Amino acid sequence: MVRLKGIVITGIGDFSYRMENVPGLLEAYEKITGMRFFPGTLNVKLKKEFSFPKKIMRLEKEKYGFQVSVNILQCKINGKKAFILRTDANERGVGNHPNTIIEIASNIKLRDKFNLKDGDEVIIEI
Repeated sequence: MVRLKGIVITGIGDFSYRMENVPGLLEAYEKITGMRFFPGTLNVKLKKEFSFPKKIMRLEKEKYGFQVSVNILQCKINGKKAFILRTDANERGVGNHPNTIIEIASNIKLRDKFNLKDGDEVIIEI
């Protein structure tokens, strides 16, 4: 098991916007992960860069007709099953986030469930 330690930060709202406004996106994530995501992610800034392992789930833009492909990795935060999401551009270091930031999706709003606010430390288990 790998443990990632970081602090909660405010994101730019890109995943939540897409999840709420791109038809079929939440259904595509659910088909891949088996979980219906809350429309939004918890952003965590890590102390060190994180790169995805080779064996991961993927949302392929060509297969689903979307604009970007997304890497998906199952994890746990505070014992709750969740998924780390990262676009290909962000993984290559040319997107909106450096590789020290991860975005975590789940079927609940993680900030509310665990009473998290910016600056709170969290541990993510992979």
